[in-house]
Amino acid sequence: MFDVKEKLAVQSYCLRNFKDNNDVVARVKELGLKRIELCGVHADFRKPETFESVLSVYRKAGIKIVSIGVEGFGPDTEAARSRFEFAKKAGCKVISANFSPSTFLATLPVVYPLCEEYGINLAIHNHGGYHWLGSGEILDWVFSITRPCIGLNMDTAWALDARQDPIQWVERYAKRLYALHLKDMVFARNRVGEDVVVGTGNIDLPKLMKTLKAKGFKGEYILESEGEPSKPVPGLLKSITNIRKAG
Repeated sequence: MFDVKEKLAVQSYCLRNFKDNNDVVARVKELGLKRIELCGVHADFRKPETFESVLSVYRKAGIKIVSIGVEGFGPDTEAARSRFEFAKKAGCKVISANFSPSTFLATLPVVYPLCEEYGINLAIHNHGGYHWLGSGEILDWVFSITRPCIGLNMDTAWALDARQDPIQWVERYAKRLYALHLKDMVFARNRVGEDVVVGTGNIDLPKLMKTLKAKGFKGEYILESEGEPSKPVPGLLKSITNIRKAG
């Protein structure tokens, strides 16, 4: 059975209404988890002087920061280095990343040496049908021209939004799949998506977990939901229960 407590992290954006990191820690503990992906709501990755005050809260609580993001990367070396520096201090092996199509090719010579220097991969977060990195066709091209340090953080719900099959993506991108946002959606007739408890929407959760296991996925499992930000814990607990059962 999938060991939720040891393997599952929560995206801190789920807890975005709680700005103080001590309040975030309290809710992570309510969820029974010990891992988190930290987003820009809870840390300013551009200000190194603030890093230790943030990191100390999670260290003292025994909560592992497994990733940061989603962070945008461009050709600015110092801006990129600051993000890598936080991730290194936190002990991360991956950063959830976004790129702009206009500067993507110019950004690669900036991030390649940083990935090597820090031992950290960048995992592209696919953000739905409107996003230029949301389709398999584009990802195929990206991975054909980039080094292995550029991989994928697959958001399962946003894959569905782009009419992509997340289970097929696990098989297709197994070698470049470095993280996973476990998220679920249902869609109205106008195709507007609504976040729901993972396993109650359009994701075939048992099949997804089985496929991840079969492909030997060793990346980060990160639970995310944008629903009910003022009272996120009950829905997240239901998602955790479903993930545990499916795994």
